[in-house]
Amino acid sequence: MGTKTVDEAGIETGAETTNDEDKVNATEAVKTAGDTGEEPGNEVVSEETASEETAPEETAPEETASEGPSGVGQGAGAVVSAGLGVVSLTGSWVGTVAAARETLVGQLQTSSSASVAKQIQAVYGDAWQATALWGGVFALAALLVGVVVLARPAFGAPGRPQAPWIKSAAWAGVALGVVGLLLAVLKYTDVLLGLPSAG
Repeated sequence: MGTKTVDEAGIETGAETTNDEDKVNATEAVKTAGDTGEEPGNEVVSEETASEETAPEETAPEETASEGPSGVGQGAGAVVSAGLGVVSLTGSWVGTVAAARETLVGQLQTSSSASVAKQIQAVYGDAWQATALWGGVFALAALLVGVVVLARPAFGAPGRPQAPWIKSAAWAGVALGVVGLLLAVLKYTDVLLGLPSAG
């Protein structure tokens, strides 16, 4: 009964050999983990940690720098310049009221015994000159505003071009201002559409 068959001895020998190999492998794994400072069985965690460490960090989006003036003020100035230029040529309610006032003042201050030339000058000439004067004021304002708008980029942010439509509107205001100013001066001095002769 104490004897073992060859098959039983072989099975036990194989089992013992397998157990010895597992123990040797486990011992080598512990030694390797001890040398590297890691615990056995944490290889997967270590790989994930390493991949997280080596992964490139996502950079936060940089804040966009302020682009400076948007050009709204320049556009508004260009439109105002063009509008003032048109008013200087077509007339304004200020010029109309000023002309009517000069007509009334001329009628009140001029006696019926005054000469015809003096009456014409007091009633019509002064009123026309008042209209020309206010037209010249609007033309000068259009000219100055247009020039300021065109010169503004030279004092603003470097490398920021001015919008083409702003330049066009500003140049239109400058041109209308020049024309209106010229016509106002010619009318005020009676070179253009002067008073008719009393004789």
